[in-house]
Amino acid sequence: MENNNKRIAKNTLYLYFRMLLTMGVSFYTSRVVLNTLGVEDYGIYNVVGGVIVMFGFLNSSNATSRFLTFELGRQDYEKLKKTFSAALTVHFIIAIIILILAETVGLWFLENKLVIASERMNAARWVYQLSIISAMISTTQVPYNATIIAHERMNVYAYVEILSSLLKLGIVYLLVIGNFDKLILYAILTLSVTVIITTFYKIYCAKNFPESHYKYEWDKKIIKPMIGFSGWTLFGNIAYVAKGQGNNMLLNIFFGVIVNAAYSIAITIQGVITNFVTNFQTALNPQITKNYANKNYGQFLNLIYKSSRLSFCIMLIPTVPVLFNVDYILKLWLKIPPPYSSSFVTLCLLNSLIDTVSNPLITGAQAIGKIKIYQLVVGTLLFLNLPVSYILLLIYKEPTTMYWVSIVISCISLVFRIKFLEQMINLSIKDFLLQVMNKIALVCVLIACIFYLFHTYWETAQSIKLLIFQSCILVICSTFFVLFFGIQKRERQYLYATLINKISKYHFHK
Repeated sequence: MENNNKRIAKNTLYLYFRMLLTMGVSFYTSRVVLNTLGVEDYGIYNVVGGVIVMFGFLNSSNATSRFLTFELGRQDYEKLKKTFSAALTVHFIIAIIILILAETVGLWFLENKLVIASERMNAARWVYQLSIISAMISTTQVPYNATIIAHERMNVYAYVEILSSLLKLGIVYLLVIGNFDKLILYAILTLSVTVIITTFYKIYCAKNFPESHYKYEWDKKIIKPMIGFSGWTLFGNIAYVAKGQGNNMLLNIFFGVIVNAAYSIAITIQGVITNFVTNFQTALNPQITKNYANKNYGQFLNLIYKSSRLSFCIMLIPTVPVLFNVDYILKLWLKIPPPYSSSFVTLCLLNSLIDTVSNPLITGAQAIGKIKIYQLVVGTLLFLNLPVSYILLLIYKEPTTMYWVSIVISCISLVFRIKFLEQMINLSIKDFLLQVMNKIALVCVLIACIFYLFHTYWETAQSIKLLIFQSCILVICSTFFVLFFGIQKRERQYLYATLINKISKYHFHK
C-alpha cells in the first residue's frame, strides 16, 4: 500500500513537471498563433480540425488502456503481448475507417455545411486533409501510449513534453517568419510535430516493453471481449464527441468562425487547468484497474473515493483565481479576446469541475468491464447535449446556452454513474456522500464566501501586480480550505510527514 502511494506520488510529480512546462508554452504559443493567424483563420483551423476530431469516436483508447492494464495487473505477460498486438491491429483498421469517413461524410460537411468565407476555402481544405493524416497517425499511437500508462512510466511523458514544447516554440518561430499562407503552414508544422512525437513513443516502447513488438494477432478469445467492450465504449465516445465537437459545429452554423475562436480559447484554458487534475488521475487510474484485477475490492473503492475528492480539490485551487479575474487574464493574454471568451471560459471550467468528480467513477466502470447498461444510460444522457443545445439555440440565439445544457447533464450523469457502481460493485452511496460530496460541498461554500467578500470589497485586477497579489491570496485561501476541510485526516498527516521528510533530507544533504 505504501509503495503504491509512493508510486502514485512520484508519477504525479513527473506529470506535474510536464504540466507546468506545457502550461507556459501553451499560453505563449496560443497568443502568438492567434495574433499571427488572426481571429478568423484561428477559428477556421479549430472548426475544420474539429470535423476530424468528430471521427475520434472510433478511437478505442479507453478499451486498449483497460485491457493492457488489466493483464499487467494479473501479470499474464504472454496474454499481454497478444493483447497489445490485437489492439494495434484494431487501431490500424480504425485509422482506415477514419480515412474513409473523413473523405466522404466529413468532406461533404466541410464543403456544404460549415460557414467559411469562400476566399479561405482552399486553405481550409489543406487544413482538413492534413488533419486527416494527423488523426490516422494518432490513432495508431494509442496502444503505445496505453502501454506506457499501464507500466506507470509517467516520467517518459515529462521528457517527451520537453521535446514537444520545444517543437511548438519552433512552430511559432517558423509561423512568424514564414512567407507562405499562415493557416496552411501552421497545419503542416502541427502535423510534423505529431509525426515526431509518435515516432519517439514507438521507439521507446519497442526498446523497453517486450509486448510492444507487433505481431499480427487475431485471437478471438482476446479480440471478442475487446471489441465487445469497445463497441459499447464507441457509443459513449459518440456521446462525448456530440457534446464537444458537435457543439463546436453548432456554434459555427449559428454564429460563424469568430465564436469558434472563442470556443477554442475556452478549451485551451480548460485543457491547461484540467491538466492539474488529469495528471493526478493518470497516475492513479492504473492502480484502480489493477486493484480490481487482483480482486482488492475494498482498496478499489477507496481509490475511487480518494480520486474523486482530491481531483475536485486539485482542480479547484487554480480555477478560483482564474474565475475571479477572467476578463483581465484574457485581455492580458490575448490583448483583444474574441467575443464570448470570458463567458465560455467561466462555464467551461464549472462544467469541468463537475466532470472531475465523475472521471474516477468512469475508470471504475471500465475496470469492471460490464459497461453495456452504463454506456446506454450515461451515453444517451451525454448525447442529449447536441439536440437539446440545438433546440435552445434556435429559441434563444445565445452561444452560452450549450454550456448550461452541458452543466445540467453532467450533474445528472454523475448521479447515474454512482448508481451504476452501487449495483455493480456495491459502492456505498452513503460512503460516497460522506467521503466525497460532503467535503466538496463544504469547501465550495467556504470559497463562495471568500468570492463574495472579494467582489464586495475588492475590485478585480487592473494591473499585473494586483493580479498576482489577488491570485496568491485566493490560492492560499483555497489551499487552506482544501487541507482542513477537503481531505481526510490521515491524508493530511501523510502529506505533512512527506513534506517534513523531504525538508529533513534537504537540510541533511546541505
